[in-house]
Amino acid sequence: MTSRQRVLNALGRRPVDRAPVSNPTSVATVDLMDLADAAFPEAHRRPELMARLAATGHTVLGFDSLMPVFSIVQEASALGCSVDWGDKRSWPTVRTQDPLCRAPEDIRIPSGFLNHPDIRCVLDAIRILKRQYGDTKAIIGKAMGPWTTSYHCFGLEPFLLMTVDDPAMTRRCLARLKEMTVLFALAQVEAGADALTLPDHATGDLVRASYYADFLLDIHREMRERIPVPIILHICGRTLDRMNYIAQTGMAAFHFDSKNPPRESMRIVRDRIALVGNVNNPVTLLRRGPADVRREVFENLDAGVQLIGPECAIPLDTPLANLQEIPRAVREWRGPPGTLRADLTQTVTPGDTPG
Repeated sequence: MTSRQRVLNALGRRPVDRAPVSNPTSVATVDLMDLADAAFPEAHRRPELMARLAATGHTVLGFDSLMPVFSIVQEASALGCSVDWGDKRSWPTVRTQDPLCRAPEDIRIPSGFLNHPDIRCVLDAIRILKRQYGDTKAIIGKAMGPWTTSYHCFGLEPFLLMTVDDPAMTRRCLARLKEMTVLFALAQVEAGADALTLPDHATGDLVRASYYADFLLDIHREMRERIPVPIILHICGRTLDRMNYIAQTGMAAFHFDSKNPPRESMRIVRDRIALVGNVNNPVTLLRRGPADVRREVFENLDAGVQLIGPECAIPLDTPLANLQEIPRAVREWRGPPGTLRADLTQTVTPGDTPG
């Protein structure tokens, strides 16, 4: 199978020759920026640099998918939020000291939204990747969901207080912002995206599971109907208590955090949605070695997780050898517990990455 076939089959929970290695969020590192001569912050805002850096996810790391949207602020910038684009070793952030919005009526999607430079950059980068890799690699776009965009427009604390004090106002905000998500998503599909990551951070670290059911479940079902490619929902943090709801959305997959044990997560979602993940970022990928990465990859494969990759956007100083170990471990896995597998006790040394 080609990488593209492998990813799309896994997202559809159809047979694959092996589990695909996928990055629904960023795998950019400082080392990859140097290799590609495409560094932050310019790689967030220039399509040729964005595409060149995204391509290293396959050419250097050996992943099956390419995902060029490294930030979570492209839409916020186009809406008019103040953005700090950071530098080579930091992520862009939205400045929320003076929020863009204080009420639903303040939310306005500009008529030229898709022509804003930070939106057009993503669309042009996807077109470049489609021309270069579209027949063989899965190209994944990314459109921020309305819950996350509300954090950017209102500020995290004011928005969360709104969900408690005025649920009706919260729903009006989400209804307005979901239209921006769909607009950007459809433009990415037209540009050549095979699938789409939808980050919408209603995490258990901030809100109860009932909030997901009350505010987002129907919106995510609607997005599934309106966006004609597989959608990978992404929520950081603890999500076991809302995975049953997430599995009811009809989305193709859920990209889940290492705070959620793979076997327990698979037990909850059953065969209703694929899982993507969930190799730990801040400890395993950043601070440990390939043998530890391999253990986590095997734990996910043993549990039946359909697509393997980091749990979220990786730390920018993550060693390349640890990232390269993910596809290597997937290729060398020998099946469920009790069957012949590669020796977990061996330290794996970097070599050629698989295609």
